[in-house]
Amino acid sequence: MAMRYWAVSLPVKTSTTSTWNQLQESISKQAFDTPFYRFNVPNLRVGTLDSLLALSDDLLKSNSFVEGVTHKIRRQVEDLEKSSGVEAGALTVDGVPIDSYLTRFVWDEAKYPTMSPLREIVDSIHGFVAKIEDDLKVRVAEYNNVRSQLNAINRKQSGSLAVRDLSNLVKPEDIITSEHLETLLAVVPKYSQRDWLSSYEKLTDYVVPRASRKLHEDNEYALYTVTMFRRVADNFRLKARERGFQIRDIEYSPEAQETRKQELETLMQDQETMRSSLLQWCYSSYGEVFSAWMHFCAVRVFTESILRYGLPPSFLACVLAPSVKGEKKVRSILEGLCDTAGSVYWKSEDEGGATGGLAGEADAYPYVSFTINLV
Repeated sequence: MAMRYWAVSLPVKTSTTSTWNQLQESISKQAFDTPFYRFNVPNLRVGTLDSLLALSDDLLKSNSFVEGVTHKIRRQVEDLEKSSGVEAGALTVDGVPIDSYLTRFVWDEAKYPTMSPLREIVDSIHGFVAKIEDDLKVRVAEYNNVRSQLNAINRKQSGSLAVRDLSNLVKPEDIITSEHLETLLAVVPKYSQRDWLSSYEKLTDYVVPRASRKLHEDNEYALYTVTMFRRVADNFRLKARERGFQIRDIEYSPEAQETRKQELETLMQDQETMRSSLLQWCYSSYGEVFSAWMHFCAVRVFTESILRYGLPPSFLACVLAPSVKGEKKVRSILEGLCDTAGSVYWKSEDEGGATGGLAGEADAYPYVSFTINLV
């Protein structure tokens, strides 16, 4: 699939068939590796010259918006597929690959009646795409919210002992809780374990001697239990902190642990359900937005061709996919099919002529031309 196409229109001197045949012959002789196709732009309602000029000023900005939403949805598809380890599927318009849809474009009269004013068609496309973008933002925000909750839980499960949830590391028999005794959990830097073992009994009175046991260890910390009389627990926390030992609070409850497990499972199911739903929506919406974009490109070709070549409409619209190496050669072919006098006027300043163009195009040619980037 070609990633980049040129949408161009050429002035017709005798007939569109004759101009098309000339283009075919020139491409086959000089740039035979360049795919090219007719772009079926219908006869649209012209309106007044002032309305066309006003519309042309907005075409580039509107095109950037519609194109941007198209690429935004495509990137979302890629991100969703990547997160599940699956390669993104082919993007289509009603089952038709997007490059095929472009090269075999047919105007949808039911959606965009050709007798409607051009401004009305453009506003309709812009409004439709804007609604799709708003819907995308809402759906992505909801999905990311679930992902954030799940990531927060996973960080607690996989982070260091200083921050992670300890409930799955502690068993009921590790904790002594009675009217007078209490077991605390100390997070000790690995390099300070010897210091902990030699000092914890002396940090305060009424600490049960030789009762500290290591429960777990990671790359940075070790988790120890320590049991003491309940009335000295607060003082022990203070003394331990002064020595660089962190006392983590935990209230072991099998019921609470089961609840957390169920919450995690529910979030994982919600994430997968929302991912699948969002992905399906993106595939469907991409086709709708891409179709709207191609209709917009057709309006743009029509409008700029009328402003460039005048009335009545007499131009050949086509799309080409030249290679990077063949671009200069194809440009030369296209220019050769235009009026010589017009070509002189539309030369760039570097070539000694005046510059011209429509809708803010940086490069000007004696024919209508703009790029359609599929990715």
